[in-house]
Amino acid sequence: MSSGKKLAIKGAAWTIVSYGSSQIIRFGSNLILTRLLLPELFGLVGLAYVFIIGINLFSDIGLGPSIIQNKRGEDPLFLNTAWTMQVIRSFFVWISLIIITQPVASFYGEPRLLWLIPLIGINSLIGGFKSTATASLERQMAVKEVVIFELGQQIFSTIVMIVWAWFDPSIWAIVAGGFTGALIEVVWSHFLIPGKSNRFAWDKEAAKEIFSYGKWIFLSTALFFLCSQADRLILGKIFTLTMLGIYGIAFTLGDMPRQIIIAISSRVIFPSISMLAELPREELRAKILKNRKLILIPLAVGLAIFVSFGDQLILILYPKEYVAASWMMPILALGIWHTTLHNMMGSCLLAVGKSQYQAMGNLLTFVNLCISIPLAYHLKGNLGAVIAIALGDLPTYAVISYGLWKEGLTCFLQDIQLTGLFVGVLLIIIWGRVAFGLELPIDKISPMDLIPINQLFQ
Repeated sequence: MSSGKKLAIKGAAWTIVSYGSSQIIRFGSNLILTRLLLPELFGLVGLAYVFIIGINLFSDIGLGPSIIQNKRGEDPLFLNTAWTMQVIRSFFVWISLIIITQPVASFYGEPRLLWLIPLIGINSLIGGFKSTATASLERQMAVKEVVIFELGQQIFSTIVMIVWAWFDPSIWAIVAGGFTGALIEVVWSHFLIPGKSNRFAWDKEAAKEIFSYGKWIFLSTALFFLCSQADRLILGKIFTLTMLGIYGIAFTLGDMPRQIIIAISSRVIFPSISMLAELPREELRAKILKNRKLILIPLAVGLAIFVSFGDQLILILYPKEYVAASWMMPILALGIWHTTLHNMMGSCLLAVGKSQYQAMGNLLTFVNLCISIPLAYHLKGNLGAVIAIALGDLPTYAVISYGLWKEGLTCFLQDIQLTGLFVGVLLIIIWGRVAFGLELPIDKISPMDLIPINQLFQ
């Protein structure tokens, strides 16, 4: 077995460990916090984070991927130039957040956003001083060190959040947890690689290479924000804060399978394919399809089980105020399948230097969501909006599939075969559930969920 393959397998294993541990922490903290804090607070913080994440993504020039992909990725001058650019960007992010706060608070009619967005935005300013060590470790596929670093940061911030909420069940618990996580991330990151630290530097050629590689990543991530956060941008206007908080819980749980694929794609597939990018396309395609199949077959079975019984997690573990999340989550999880297919192959296109397809796909997805969510909500209320979100990124799948065909890496036939497996397993499990007399998630949909809120008062 080649050293590259060993690193990929080891990286995938550590990524799965990371994902599992992270989700256990996240799920456990969710269970505790939903008993200490009101759903409205989750909705409010979630709305604030939409714009914080948005400004971060709109200013992303692909510093991490540039370090991983560039031949100078081990050069201290290149790394320090990237770090200097990152620090400058963090100030730009925070100032931009201050500028947009007033119009955002006015648009959503929520004065608390006036102080909440700039306050949470300080975390982005702190994060700008994070070491480039994590990108260097990912370049070397040293996933273990990155996993321990990220889990440690998550554990500390979660403890602070829960302890604070126990003594003071207010929005300050969430704010304090985020601040703690940002501070620990920065300090710890500078100790990840002993003897190597970042300092301010500027190399014109390095900056030019980063901008050149990052121009499509910048466009892609900006559009990724629009298509990934369009749901909250729109739902923040048409849902109540309480319903937005409930939706946030459903989305967080339903999105879990996709997160592991994103992690594997960025930490394992992207670096490993980058190493093989010079191979003839047919040979590269064969390697991709073989390894992709090994990941997607167990995922198809696991996702089918998750869609079929995920509602029970919410009904059993969450307070009754979150019952609506029990029908939302399976619908959102169902939409993860096609999202997973294009997420994995999007990393392959990025590894061979073709990032424009992801950007174009994100643009079409954003347009689709802007049209389909309000239309579906008008026709079928909350249910219609959730279905529109679950199907929203089909345009990205179509564009990525076209890009793969254009670049000689098509996997459409494999997608059809694996989708058939997923649907078959899903139908068998649902049939078994009905045969044993269990209610389906759709049985929890109330008549109120089918009526837009503006029609309730007519």
